[in-house]
Order: sequence, then structure tokens, then C-alpha cells
Amino acid sequence: MDIKIHPSWKEQLSDEFEKPYFKELTDFIKGAYQNEVVYPAPAHIFRAFELCPFENVKVVILGQDPYHGEGQANGLCFAVGEDQKLPPSLKNIFKEIESDFGKPLANRSGDLARWAEQGVLLLNATLTVRAHLPGSHQGKGWEQFTDAVVKVLSEKRENLVFLLWGNYAKAKGAHIDREKHLVLESAHPSPFSAYGGFFGNTHFSQTNDYLIKQGKDPIDWL
Repeated sequence: MDIKIHPSWKEQLSDEFEKPYFKELTDFIKGAYQNEVVYPAPAHIFRAFELCPFENVKVVILGQDPYHGEGQANGLCFAVGEDQKLPPSLKNIFKEIESDFGKPLANRSGDLARWAEQGVLLLNATLTVRAHLPGSHQGKGWEQFTDAVVKVLSEKRENLVFLLWGNYAKAKGAHIDREKHLVLESAHPSPFSAYGGFFGNTHFSQTNDYLIKQGKDPIDWL
């Protein structure tokens, strides 16, 4: 697997790439792309890192798995390809943003590259998935790699905002240094849980208020 990842991340994660688990993961992923349909496209596996270099990160949103339908996964958690209809969780994220700021979204594209380019790392715990089989690439090493991403951000950066939606994300963010960073937690935006605490969480305005207090530009979520 050709690790096409931004140089800033390559530097921060160089030790991970040399570990035995990552070599095993690489072999597994190479075989998977050769023998079955896997999403996202190989060029998009590390897209979250390409669009949001290490030193640019202001906000981290943690997802779980890429979408497993054709044309959906694009390397950014909760996001979908430009021509795809919005998945239910993303619809609910957009609904909460509109409620939080009291105005309609100017951009309803599901791609979300516009957030990544402003410093939002849209990180799935697992970066690949077999078509139509959710969770199929869990337990292969991706989680260890993305845990290392969260750890290096927590340790080497200051005053980031981590948005943890749902129990899976909360568990993955358990070791974030909350003395150095703002960690906001709520229910997941899925239709099964959004009314249990995601709607009304005001995470987007809270994020911007915090960034402004730290002397950083807020995110244009709209």
C-alpha cells in the first residue's frame, strides 16, 4: 500500500508505519483491494490527512467506519461523494448546525472537504471497508493506527476541540488530555439516537466560541 499521506503526518506517525501491525495491515489491505470491492478508492484512504495537515488541525470529529455503498465513502468521516444523497446521520448533523446557528446552510454538499480545509480532521477509526459489509475491516489494525493519531494530537498540540458522538467515539477519545483540549460529547447523530442528546448539543457554536477564545479563526460550518 502506497502511503500517500501529507508530509506533516508522515513525520508525526513515522514510528507507526514501521511497526509490525502496520505491515500486516498493509498486506491485508493490498489483498483486499485486489480480491474484492473495497471503499473508499485507494487514493482517498488518507484523504482526511491530505486535506488537513497536522499543524492545521483545530477540530477532530471521530467516526467509526466508511460508508459501504458504491460512491459513498470519500475518506472523510460522515461525508459522502459529491453526487451522493445525504445519509441520515449527515442530514442530522446539518439539521443541528442550522438549529445551532439559527440559519440555513449555504452549502449542503455532503463532501465536507470545505470543513477539512479549514482545520477539521474528519477521522474514521477504520479507514477502509468491504462493499456492503459494514465493520468488515475492523480489527485489522486500523484502530491501532487511528488511536496513534488521536494520541499524537493530544500530546503534541494544544487547545484542539474533539467532538465525540456516540459511545464508540467516546471510548476512542477516552485518553485525550482534557486539561489541554476541549472535549465535547453527546449522542450519535444517527436517527436511532439523535433525539437522545445529539439534537440541541450546540457543539458547533461551542467549538467556534472556544477557537475564538484561543485566538483562532472559527470554522464556517454553514
